[in-house]
Amino acid sequence: MSTEATAKDGADKAAIEPLRLLAEDADDLQIISAALQDAILRPVDIVWERTARRVTVALSRFCWECGGTRVRAAMQFGDVEAVKSRRLPRAPEQALELLAIDFEPGEAPGGAVLLMFAGGGDLRIDVECLDAVLTDLSERWPVDTAPAHPVEEPDAGATAS
Repeated sequence: MSTEATAKDGADKAAIEPLRLLAEDADDLQIISAALQDAILRPVDIVWERTARRVTVALSRFCWECGGTRVRAAMQFGDVEAVKSRRLPRAPEQALELLAIDFEPGEAPGGAVLLMFAGGGDLRIDVECLDAVLTDLSERWPVDTAPAHPVEEPDAGATAS
């Protein structure tokens, strides 16, 4: 599968290989977290197959590495023991914006994978060991604007010490 990204002026076309990443430790997961910052998904896109001990998340990933495009992608976690959500919308079609993914070590080699979303909700995936895969699934498509993160201005009344 090949994907193409077009420069903003449309003059240069460069083939960009689909992203395929594996995570077996917290450092690996941080790379995946950076690649998935600002991904968009819906609650219905999160599938926990309890008997297979697997969680699959389908999402629309903003391609930070080539800019100006999105791509359908999937992330899968293996060796899942439990899944819990906190303050996530229950409406199946509600848009969720993924901000970051983190790993909290537990009894080695296990722990908890935390998917943190805009608005304060999160998904906790307890794993026997960290076994995660991220892969792009579609061709990229152009988007008009890149996600923006407003910088909070310091309180005008605050003073530095």
